[in-house]
Amino acid sequence: MPLRIPTLKDVTVALTLGLAPIAACTSYAGGADIVDTAVSAGNFSTLAAALEAADLVDTLKGDGPFTVFAPTDAAFAALPAGTVETLLKPENKDQLTAILTYHVVPGKVMSGDVVNLSSATTVNGADVAVTVMNGKVMINGATVTAVDVAASNGVIHVIDTVLIPNS
Repeated sequence: MPLRIPTLKDVTVALTLGLAPIAACTSYAGGADIVDTAVSAGNFSTLAAALEAADLVDTLKGDGPFTVFAPTDAAFAALPAGTVETLLKPENKDQLTAILTYHVVPGKVMSGDVVNLSSATTVNGADVAVTVMNGKVMINGATVTAVDVAASNGVIHVIDTVLIPNS
């Protein structure tokens, strides 16, 4: 793939979304998948580690398309102390997988589509509630903080809270 020089718009969008400019250039060029786009952004290292522990990296590098509601490192840090460490243990892989697949919706659902939904069925089979409150899109109790981060196999919407499915 030829190297694409970022435009001012690319850099502005990247900074607005809290992404490193190179991540935005890669995603807009359509070359990076969801996992690589998230890793390049720099604020999803906990999510990346969790995807690896759950053996979901190859799945989210697959053809898709996928829509991922991606919690930031700060969202994982807000969980009760020890939660992330416990979930990353091999014996908790099923629970971790259930949580992570609760953040993924099959298909490519752009922000313009999300605001017209009241719910969406996730890959784990459970639904998430979609609401718009005070001009903000909420997925269950999580606020969507950045939308339509393009990847070659789908789209990422950044959220500020880790979604936990009902047991």
